[in-house]
Amino acid sequence: MDEEEVGEDFNNPRLRELGVDRATMPTAVEARELSRRFGDLTAVDHVSFEVGEGEIFGFLGPNGAGKTTTINMLITLLKPNDGTARVAGYDVVREPDQVRKRIGVVFQDPSSDRELTGYENLWIHGMIYGVPRSELAARIRKLLEFVELWDWRNVLMKRYSGGMIRRLEIARGLLHDPSILFMDEPTIGLDPQTRTKLWEYTIDVRRERGTTIFLTTHYMEEAERLCDRVAIIDHGRILALDKPSNLVKSMGGDVIYVKLLNGSSELLVSKLMERGVLLDHRPAGSTLMLRVFDAPTVMPIIFDIANFLGIKISEVSYRRPTLEDVFLYYTGRSLRDSEADWRETARVRARRGMRR
Repeated sequence: MDEEEVGEDFNNPRLRELGVDRATMPTAVEARELSRRFGDLTAVDHVSFEVGEGEIFGFLGPNGAGKTTTINMLITLLKPNDGTARVAGYDVVREPDQVRKRIGVVFQDPSSDRELTGYENLWIHGMIYGVPRSELAARIRKLLEFVELWDWRNVLMKRYSGGMIRRLEIARGLLHDPSILFMDEPTIGLDPQTRTKLWEYTIDVRRERGTTIFLTTHYMEEAERLCDRVAIIDHGRILALDKPSNLVKSMGGDVIYVKLLNGSSELLVSKLMERGVLLDHRPAGSTLMLRVFDAPTVMPIIFDIANFLGIKISEVSYRRPTLEDVFLYYTGRSLRDSEADWRETARVRARRGMRR
């Protein structure tokens, strides 16, 4: 699918009918110098961004980057230490009740009652949010059919699979017809097939309802597949923010990865810069990341210089830039689906244990 097809598919139909350009789109979420500290730890460090109405906006970053803390401030679970934020036009500190009425949330960890059926969970949620009784049953049926759980409506949630639980919580988050849906790592720990299915639901929610979606993820493909714009966040700071395609284009040229067995990477880079073949470079763990105009032309030069300097190269590869390369360029470290810190591993294991 090319860029034009993606953009057309993801545009909000309500705004398209009105001829509203994304650049002039009304703002659904606005953060200004937003910060949150826990003792000496700064979890979110003066982040600023805007999310347009009807946009799917993504925070891409590893565990501990500040994604969940930011969402918790936006949904009024945490108060910021500095800065301001407005959600659906309301200040998250001064007008929290107004914010809560207008948002839906799919939390990172399951928050539905496992001892209730899927239908009962939605019914209680609807009553809490004041959905009229005359409409509630019809809304529940429509949403359970949408997430393909109607036939499971009377089954206790503790018998649901992980994917079914996430689908139920998407339905719950949409039940009171929020204008903004926050989804915090919605597909973490799910198998690839279920993850892809949840992506389809997310796209359909925006297409059919015009709902603004704020998504956090550490899956590259998820960010590329779903998001109109992506903010790369690490150590509580936003390092880059743009359309995924624009972030990739900003890299320019090719990317070469060189792994050295010995010798100085700084010296190798210095000699390459003298030859005028480098656009930029970054350390990437034990590997050196080189941005160049044309990799096939530059690679023989790398080997010649390394041989002259007595540097042994154990591995070299190149490719056109991807969002993975963009993330590595800005953070200096790789972010892959297979990587997980102890917190994520514990959460996944806990979920598996719950389903036994």
